[in-house]
Formats: sequence, structure tokens, C-alpha cells
Amino acid sequence: MIAIVPMKAVSERVPGKNMREFNGKPLFYWIFKTLHKSKLISEVILTTDNVDLADKVWQYFPNVKIYFRPKHLLGNHITANALIEHVLEQHEKGQHFLYTHSTNPLLKTETIDSAIKVYHELFPIYDTLLGVTKHQIRLYDQYGTPMNHDPRVIVPSQELKPVFEDNSNMYMFSRELFPKTGRVGANPYLFEINKLESIDIDYEEDFILAERIMQINED
Repeated sequence: MIAIVPMKAVSERVPGKNMREFNGKPLFYWIFKTLHKSKLISEVILTTDNVDLADKVWQYFPNVKIYFRPKHLLGNHITANALIEHVLEQHEKGQHFLYTHSTNPLLKTETIDSAIKVYHELFPIYDTLLGVTKHQIRLYDQYGTPMNHDPRVIVPSQELKPVFEDNSNMYMFSRELFPKTGRVGANPYLFEINKLESIDIDYEEDFILAERIMQINED
């Protein structure tokens, strides 16, 4: 399994978050440390738009392979699948890939390794693997229509039909099927990750919460 991590210099909702100090290290440090601890990951690749980011990653992890994005892949509108496609074009080695983010600092090596084992056991019965967080809560759509419950019949939340959040922690896919499936195929295996471990830093409150959880776990 080869891991791919995207990082860009500009972050709109949490400015400079990839390089921002998180529990004494730059935020990106934690996911790269987690990936390097895995014995099931043979190589780690960074795709980035910024030389300073690349240099900083190399200072901590000199074995990381780095691909700089061409001009047509710059900007906030670029999709993950476009970045992955570029990496696969440049990197001819490997058949199976894990795509994750620097914004998943609490994701554990043990969780990644478990997911890799499941992926290999079930591929190609399932065409991809997707990290998810399970929720059994009462949900409504934007029009106030109940999505997974009848508000006239109140049942315990644990009896509600579960829904699953794509938590942005991990995507596994093959080089062979990627042109058809992208990072999430038509039949993905939903790999559950608990709510605390799967925090993805999109907003300032996510950053504060995730950092505090890491500090508590270290105490």
C-alpha cells in the first residue's frame, strides 16, 4: 500500500493550518508520523503546491516522495481525484493506494493497518474502502424533512437506522480501477472509525478540540 497526502499552502477556513503548531509540532507532522509507523505502507507521497511545505516535510521525513502540482492543478477548486490522477501518472510503482489528509492528526497507525488488511481481504468484492463515522441521530434535510426517522414516533436513538459520514480520514483504491471508481467507487466498504479519532480539522473549533484530545491521551 502506498500512501498519498495532499497539502496546499493556503487554507481558507483555518489559515495556515498545515504548518500551524499542533501539540508542539506542525499539524502535518502527526499524519506522516502515523503513516511511517505502519509496516503495511511501503511508501509515502506528498502532493503539494508549495516549496516551503515540501522542505518542512523533508526536514522531519526525508524519505517522503514529493510531487509538485502543475499549474492546471493549482487552486481551491481542484478535486481530490484530479490530484490522485496526477500522482498515479507520475508514480508508476504500486497497485493499491491510501489517500489521507494532514488534517487527521488523531488517526492511529493501528486503525490504518486494520483497514488495509480489510481492504486486501475484500478487494475486489468491494471496489474501494472508505473511512466513515457512524451516527444514529435524528436527521433532517435542508427543507426540514425527516431523513431517517418519523418525528411522530419517538424511539431510542440507538434504534434509529444508522447513517454514515465520510470523515475524510482514509480512502483506499486500486490503480487498475481508479479511472472507473475514483477514490470512492460504486461499492465501497464502509470502514468505521470512532468519532474522536476521526476528527477532521475543517474549522478552528476542530483544531482546538483535536489538540486537546491528543494532549489528554498523552497524559
